[in-house]
Amino acid sequence: MDTDVRRVLYIYALQNAVKHGNVPNAKAVMGKVLGTHPELRPHAKDIPALLAGVLDEVAALPKESWQAKLQEIAPELVAEMNEVRKETKKELPPLEGAENGVVMRFAPNPSGPLHLGHARAAFLNDAYVKRYGGRYVLRIEDTDPRRVDPEAYEMVQEDIRNLGLGITDIVYQSDRMEIYYDLCRQLIELGGAYVCTCDAERFRELKLAKTACPCRSHTVEENLDLWDQMLAGKFAEGQVTVRVKTDLTHPDPAMRDFSIFRIVDSPAHPRIDARVYPLMNFSVVADDHLLGITHVIRGKDHIANTRRQQYIYDYFGWKAPVYRHYGRMGIEGVVLSTSSMREGINAGTYTGWDDIHLGTLRAIARRGIEPEAVKEAVLEIGIGETDISFSWENLYAKNKAIVDPSSDRFFFVPEPVRVTVEDAPAQTAEIPLYPGKESRGVRKLTFEGAVVLPEAEVASAGMIRLKDLFNIEMRGEGQAVYAGDDLAAARAAKAPIVQWLPDGTGIPCTVLTPDGTLIGLCEPAVARYAGKTVQFERVGFVRIDRADEKGVVGYFSHR
Repeated sequence: MDTDVRRVLYIYALQNAVKHGNVPNAKAVMGKVLGTHPELRPHAKDIPALLAGVLDEVAALPKESWQAKLQEIAPELVAEMNEVRKETKKELPPLEGAENGVVMRFAPNPSGPLHLGHARAAFLNDAYVKRYGGRYVLRIEDTDPRRVDPEAYEMVQEDIRNLGLGITDIVYQSDRMEIYYDLCRQLIELGGAYVCTCDAERFRELKLAKTACPCRSHTVEENLDLWDQMLAGKFAEGQVTVRVKTDLTHPDPAMRDFSIFRIVDSPAHPRIDARVYPLMNFSVVADDHLLGITHVIRGKDHIANTRRQQYIYDYFGWKAPVYRHYGRMGIEGVVLSTSSMREGINAGTYTGWDDIHLGTLRAIARRGIEPEAVKEAVLEIGIGETDISFSWENLYAKNKAIVDPSSDRFFFVPEPVRVTVEDAPAQTAEIPLYPGKESRGVRKLTFEGAVVLPEAEVASAGMIRLKDLFNIEMRGEGQAVYAGDDLAAARAAKAPIVQWLPDGTGIPCTVLTPDGTLIGLCEPAVARYAGKTVQFERVGFVRIDRADEKGVVGYFSHR
């Protein structure tokens, strides 16, 4: 009877450990067992004694092996937990009028590579296109030459490919200038726009006073003549602008006769020869209408733009898309400003667009964070209007679930110190490349009298457990004595369990983290993992960036 009960306790203790990622909770395990096995309730007084031993046994297992062990002895419970996760996974709310398909757009500016903020819009649009069917337009919004980096055109495309978005159409706004010019002419003919030559500061004073500027009374013919002069190069930058006629008494001054075309003399655009450029509120309306965009998902900082754009839709008699505005997503801990990134790169503060201190998607990827993890994190945030803070811990948890099954385990010894161990038998530790999956193979580390240990671990005297080997007692700088093989004795002594390497076998290894650089030694086999993620035991997941005769360089992902 005890054997059967013990097995049940062991299974549910493992399930509790896997579910919460921590040592199993006695009370929770007891409740689960008695709830699912009512026949054991008459023995409730006897179970705690058995359970205590079971909990110790599970706690002694490597944390990484819990799920594999549970899968081995009770796969139905793993399947049950996965099903619960699927059921509790947040679903994006439905979109109004999307039943017959959608046409969505992702519209970055080519001022630099994409960053985490872009990922939210990119993946939200992608998810809705996949749900309802339809087209997904990548629109490169490059009608402000002052915000165009020629190299960013390809960087944006690379980032899009890495994200795995289901883009069906690619449009460059700089290819559509004649369309914008023609529509501006039509808007002037409709009486919805005028060409303004007022001094900018004078116009601002009149606008705040809710007073029309003199140019607002131009006839259609006069406005068309001025428009033709703009296109013919008769004006310099800052001398003229085209404005939409709106409500001059609108309570928000930003809504009053806003500008939709201006002249930019420099810098030259890398793709076209032009001086007259549309502003965003005009080009966006033109493209959303002509490209058949049905739904627009964007931040609530664009709510004012949505209201401005409605004036243009109304003048042309066009139907506006369905808009959803999500709240601000605050992202701390990385640089997101493209201009600040570029300044830092030029100054040598950052090594490039993929420097790990930056919030670009290529920097995130270099750290070993998978696009699927970013996707899951931002989709979970959703399109709510409440401002939120981006959770790095949530992103790391999702990435861990993705990379953990494929990440082999190795030892990394930061700031290594050589320690001679007296009276210890020579032996070879055979350590699984992945706990609980013997089929993945083993690493063999042979001890022959001396090891290297992290400097921080040998600073004080006391017992230390060399992971997967034996116990040692520190006896002074660089000296230790063999203290037996018993893991239970090490636990009873609260001895730290540390990574180690046989003296003379490790290769130089540098691990770059956002908080600094770790320098040490790692197992030689790590050199074969360039471009892949490994887990340095008791350190965390590390993407191996490169390996050469000088050693290994990796980027810390997370624990």
